[in-house]
Amino acid sequence: MEFLNYHHLRYFWVVASEGGLTQASKKLNVSQPTICTQVQSLEGFLGDKLFRRNGRKLVLTETGHKVYSYAEEIFSLGSDLLNTVRQRPTSHPLRFSIGIVDSVPKLVSYKILKPVFQIPTPVQVSCSEGKVIDLLSMLAAYRIDIVLSDEPAPSSTNFKVFNHRLGDCGIVFCAAPQLADKLKKGFPRSLDGAPALLPTENTDLRRSLEKWFQEINIRPHLIAEFDDAALMKVAAEDGLGFFPLADVAAAEAVQKYGVKIIGESNACLQHFYLTSAERHLDHPAVMTLIENAEASLFGESRQKKPQRTQSVKSVSTCKTSKNAVEAHSA
Repeated sequence: MEFLNYHHLRYFWVVASEGGLTQASKKLNVSQPTICTQVQSLEGFLGDKLFRRNGRKLVLTETGHKVYSYAEEIFSLGSDLLNTVRQRPTSHPLRFSIGIVDSVPKLVSYKILKPVFQIPTPVQVSCSEGKVIDLLSMLAAYRIDIVLSDEPAPSSTNFKVFNHRLGDCGIVFCAAPQLADKLKKGFPRSLDGAPALLPTENTDLRRSLEKWFQEINIRPHLIAEFDDAALMKVAAEDGLGFFPLADVAAAEAVQKYGVKIIGESNACLQHFYLTSAERHLDHPAVMTLIENAEASLFGESRQKKPQRTQSVKSVSTCKTSKNAVEAHSA
């Protein structure tokens, strides 16, 4: 049976945390060659490089990021263990890193995250925003714990993920006051030919909107497409066109951006998903978010049974308090 040398791991962890050998040498009060030897021994044991040179700096490799994530948890737990045994208060907060796809409205993101700040254990939250592919890559490297998105991870994802459907809601259409007053009369027919600010074509919401437009036989005039939901609202505030918004965030949007509601449609839906790597399914903050998201965001909890999928071509999702659907890839 193989055993990890935690002495080597600690030297690596200090180098990564301090940002280099010089700083680590001062903190550990040992020479740089000694630290190099210890880190190299760990790399030899793991069979992969943990650092690479970038000019004069040491940068973590993909494996290095994974190992560092584990080391953070290991030494944090060790510190908590000592404090507990010695009856000292544990002040180290629970670290929770979340990636938020930029198409998710900021107001909705915060509503979903809010229950995390109310759990008894102190939590230190780190939020990153970006494209779903970039965030899933960070998830694969264990640089973040979960990804919050408005659609499940694509079936082309080349590593195991768990999709949790947090809930869905209807859509309201908003615009700057002058345009909203004009379009409110005769809604939804008034949207035919009206200037529109829409999410990009590769999004689930855009597909839902296009289907509804086709069903009611209207064709808005597309002014601009946006990956970033916040930028779309700013453009709407300037009077460039109407835009769709999750109805759960409508009241805050009216107050924050000064827009007015034109009308709403429950035929168009925006979905919200949480995607996690398998080893984080028991993370207290993740479980709190899953268990409370629908109740806090949509006002109710719906119990759904999980469905296991083996298909690479489709990703099934469901919401439960203790289970998730595993998405496999080739």
